[in-house]
Amino acid sequence: MTEPRHTDLAGKRVLVTGAGGFIGGHVVETLLEIGAEVRALVRYNGRNDWGAIDELSPEQRARLEIVAGDIRDPHQMIRAVEGCDTVLHLAALIAIPFSYVAPQSYVETNITGTLNILEACRLHGTRRVVVTSTSEVYGTARYVPIDEQHPLQGQSPYSASKIGSDKIAESYFLSFDLPVVTLRPFNTYGPRQSDRAVIPTIAAQLAAKTPTLRLGSIDPVRDFLYVKDTARAFVLAATTEGIEGETIHVGTGVGVTIGQLAETMMEACGHIVPIETDQKRIRPAGSEVMRLLCTPAYAKEKMGFEPLTDLNTGLLAVHDYVKARLERYRPGEYMR
Repeated sequence: MTEPRHTDLAGKRVLVTGAGGFIGGHVVETLLEIGAEVRALVRYNGRNDWGAIDELSPEQRARLEIVAGDIRDPHQMIRAVEGCDTVLHLAALIAIPFSYVAPQSYVETNITGTLNILEACRLHGTRRVVVTSTSEVYGTARYVPIDEQHPLQGQSPYSASKIGSDKIAESYFLSFDLPVVTLRPFNTYGPRQSDRAVIPTIAAQLAAKTPTLRLGSIDPVRDFLYVKDTARAFVLAATTEGIEGETIHVGTGVGVTIGQLAETMMEACGHIVPIETDQKRIRPAGSEVMRLLCTPAYAKEKMGFEPLTDLNTGLLAVHDYVKARLERYRPGEYMR
């Protein structure tokens, strides 16, 4: 197999949309480590809150060009992309439960917002655009492990909006030869993740020593990838030569049920309690995705990507992070 060839982002200006998000903040940190000049787009709010960027050191923040804005504004996105060698587009609405409540907001942000970024990149002749997908675009798998040819199914408004985003990206490659790569991470987890996600939800309850562990369905199978590995995959997607137009999975190829995940974390933390089903956390009938398991071979072949962090190490890192900041979390309370 021919080793993938990579370019260097050191000294290059890189726009990261969604820089204040969980994965976005880690991507920004990784880019700074390799010497990129980072323009970090965070969503504007009246509190001047930069999300995950606030967790970086003062020295790291001083090296950033921070732009507060909104990807739904096409004019601002044209200005944000100007002068950037590479764009890593991570901005999105991601909470599946809230997509049942406010689906139009997902269409406006995830589809129209992606269109705005792609059009800005086309106008400026950006060297490489990486668009962030999700394994949720597959719905409940027709076969596992899932490869990049698996059919797509919009099993929630969120997943439907991400399918739309992916297809807009595909159309810009095919119609305008825009150098787009679609990166499709499976279930990313790690420090700084919101307690809307299952792993920090478990960690917060265990750190708070709750008498039971309140969860939704414990049967779904997921492929969990540590966030530092995901961030490294974004850099590879931005720098690997000859992958324009590709959709590439990043995951581990190892499936774990939510119940197994909870038991593993309880054992690792030394706090074992009964699991209690919380009906508020159960997704609507027909919407729950039961099995997402990645085939990681294509990412290794095309980009030389392999995960470096095992699940036990990653879970302990999340638990320690949450325990040290427990006042930020709401153990046992359901967060959409």
